[in-house]
Amino acid sequence: MSEREFIFTDKDFKRVQKIAYDFAGIDLNDSKNNLVYNRLAKRIRFLGMSAFHEYLDYVEQQGESEFIHLINSITTNLTFFFRENHHFEYLANSVIPELLKKNATTKKIRIWSAGCSTGEEPYSIAIVLKESVPAGWDAKVIATDLDSNVVNTGMTGVYKVDRLKGISEERKNRWFMKGEGSKAGFVKTKKELQGAIEFGQLNLMDSWPFKECFDVIFCRNVVIYFDKPTQSKLFNRYAEQLSNEGHLMVGHSESLYKVCDRFELLGQTIYKKIK
Repeated sequence: MSEREFIFTDKDFKRVQKIAYDFAGIDLNDSKNNLVYNRLAKRIRFLGMSAFHEYLDYVEQQGESEFIHLINSITTNLTFFFRENHHFEYLANSVIPELLKKNATTKKIRIWSAGCSTGEEPYSIAIVLKESVPAGWDAKVIATDLDSNVVNTGMTGVYKVDRLKGISEERKNRWFMKGEGSKAGFVKTKKELQGAIEFGQLNLMDSWPFKECFDVIFCRNVVIYFDKPTQSKLFNRYAEQLSNEGHLMVGHSESLYKVCDRFELLGQTIYKKIK
């Protein structure tokens, strides 16, 4: 094996594990040693440092901004529109018709995209809302992520065309504007769609600012980074934040089995709150 560019001891790795767990609830097992080295080496090189202990001292001195940079480096933000499309089909065909009856008095629907990454998920939800909810209703998506950079990408709403691989031509034409000239190969979400989403930065391990309950929470491919106690705590907090019989969508490799008993599995990583 080739010699590493930077000094990276077991003690350094344990410090990274502790920082990731304490700050963001992320559980890094020992198999992630090489991943952590490779992801953080780029940052250390950029900062002109020579060893991991030097960088980790810097992280602790800088506080939240560099903590977030470290977390973003060791997790993955790759996504695309209508990823795991069965969730959006279920939202359109089952959940929204239920909510149109249940919330007929208030005419309000609230959906939280928790861990929204660069925004493809909340925009996909917003498209379903725009296509399924009658005019005159107050239907909004709250989209949050730990990383303020990806939140800003979502706010801007500009994406490479290949991120739209899950979208029909009809939807592309209805909800996106094609870039021209220097912007060729990119699309921008239309203002009507942007108006249905409120983006914000939020650490799921901190207190939450929400005053009202959500009808649906999307938290997909987020808890894969957490250990079981942290997952249990988070799912119980989601149950508290959901309206009665509210829905929770999780990622394809995630499960609430033996983690939280407050939801009923409806199938295909779709859950309904039961208590």
